[in-house]
Amino acid sequence: MTPRSASVNEELRRRSRERLLQAALELVGERGYDATTLGDIADRAGSARGLVSYYFPGKRQLLQSAVHRLMHRTLEEALEREPHTEDGRERLARAIDAVLGLTVHHRVLMREHMAGILQAEGFVQCPEQQRLAELLRDTVARRGSKDIDTDYPMLRALLMGAVYAALVPGAPMSLPVLREELFERYGLDEEMGTPPDPEGAEEAYDPDLSRFFAPQDRTPKRPADRK
Repeated sequence: MTPRSASVNEELRRRSRERLLQAALELVGERGYDATTLGDIADRAGSARGLVSYYFPGKRQLLQSAVHRLMHRTLEEALEREPHTEDGRERLARAIDAVLGLTVHHRVLMREHMAGILQAEGFVQCPEQQRLAELLRDTVARRGSKDIDTDYPMLRALLMGAVYAALVPGAPMSLPVLREELFERYGLDEEMGTPPDPEGAEEAYDPDLSRFFAPQDRTPKRPADRK
């Protein structure tokens, strides 16, 4: 039997990791974090249990990477949807609405994600998080930031705070109020973006997460690579 080439092995490893990320999103979204084991995730992904430990230090890190992928792809969809725009203010409005919308469509996942960040493992740096950061930094730059290294962390903090406020058990803040506050801070018009609407949300949203895990990497080009 002819040995597989290095490129083939690399592709197989990438697809295996992708399946684990998708399985983690699906199972935690269905059952919650505590009721989902690494064995469950490996079984759903069709992978050996040992592969989970090969790619991720633990369940919490796996979930953070998976949710960062969900956030990255959701944000990418929102920024690139038709009608396409290069307007920085409109793109920021779309970004805010996309992140707030995750609290409607993926409430369990986002709540577990926020809880994990506040635990001992803290904020996980991973390829998915880096891609999310690139998109948000690009969004800040397109709006005309003169200091991206300050403005990006502030946007990230405000979005995380809004997600947390929307998901507090027993005392959630209204999404329209959170949106209005963020839009006012950044000088955005109310009609920009696509306001997340809990009413009829399921009819307007595609719940199939597999679209975020296509075989080919669809990571958008960085601003410097655009022609």
